[in-house]
Amino acid sequence: MDQQLTVFEDHKIRRLYDEKTDVWYFSIVDIIQVLIQQSNYKAARNYWKVLKNRLAKEGSQVVTKCNQLKLEAADGKKYLTDVASAETLLRLVQSVPSPKAESIKLWLAKVGYERMQEMADPARSLDRARETWKKHGRSEKWIQQRMMGQETRNKLTDYWKDHGVQKDDEFAILTNIIHQEWADVSVKEHKGIKGLKTQNLRDHMSEAELIFTALAELSTRQIAETVQAKGMPENAEAGKKGGGIAKRARLELEAKTGKRVVSGGNFLPPKS
Repeated sequence: MDQQLTVFEDHKIRRLYDEKTDVWYFSIVDIIQVLIQQSNYKAARNYWKVLKNRLAKEGSQVVTKCNQLKLEAADGKKYLTDVASAETLLRLVQSVPSPKAESIKLWLAKVGYERMQEMADPARSLDRARETWKKHGRSEKWIQQRMMGQETRNKLTDYWKDHGVQKDDEFAILTNIIHQEWADVSVKEHKGIKGLKTQNLRDHMSEAELIFTALAELSTRQIAETVQAKGMPENAEAGKKGGGIAKRARLELEAKTGKRVVSGGNFLPPKS
């Protein structure tokens, strides 16, 4: 599953896209925070706990349609979190007296409509991503590199899916192997260098970091295709070799320029 942050007004809401069911799942507590206008996460979590127990006692089907998935928290770690689809959340919102209820309903409906549009025309998703990056001040050159890198990434994960690699945890392990190999730091360490927590690392990479990530993943896929790698061990070995190719190129560039490729640069808003 692919975790992303989306924004309602000034509130960040975590969500996961399940490719198998083609459904977005949203963090219920994040939605509750908006509805009760509570900045304290623990208070919102306690509110949801009480509400969930009440709904369960009332025999509400809303609770039975809620799932638990691992979402990244503020500390950068992933925890099992109550989530629900937009359809279920629309029903859940009715149980929370809030002046934000109607605006949340409209927002959830809009998210669902946008997804249907993207399914009919995938280019819409790319256009929306491009516009979002533009709003955040990314250059056209950076956006082009980011999108090319994503295409390279998608081809690699498609290969994994077709050759015995299970999603989620195994994808993350293989990605980290490749990243550790080319960058000499893990994904988590790289995020730490940049001061990131829940943010997507690739959205805060420099042009050079994007290029070397893409080179490592392109090399990994082509090596895996050549040897017809299957399952975790064989694809992990391909990942090490692909990452190694990008590492040698990185070291040569650093020797010529005297500048490190892996940097603490990011696109976070300045601290007030």
